[in-house]
Amino acid sequence: MTIDIEIFQTLIKMPESLKKEILHYAEYLLEKHAKTESSQEQIDQTHGYGSWAGQIIMSDDFDEPLEDMKEYM
Repeated sequence: MTIDIEIFQTLIKMPESLKKEILHYAEYLLEKHAKTESSQEQIDQTHGYGSWAGQIIMSDDFDEPLEDMKEYM
């Protein structure tokens, strides 16, 4: 038995009020899924590996102690 048939068989046993709740929840899930897919596609398109190469520059003294912290050392 496929999941579609199982869902249908369960659904036809339910009262109308529960069917409406299931419909609203199913619509919510579809909308949520569509948003998740489209946002993931945007991330994949704009942020690939190496997309920030050459745009971030770190100073040579990056890991040297800060002047403001000398009294704590």
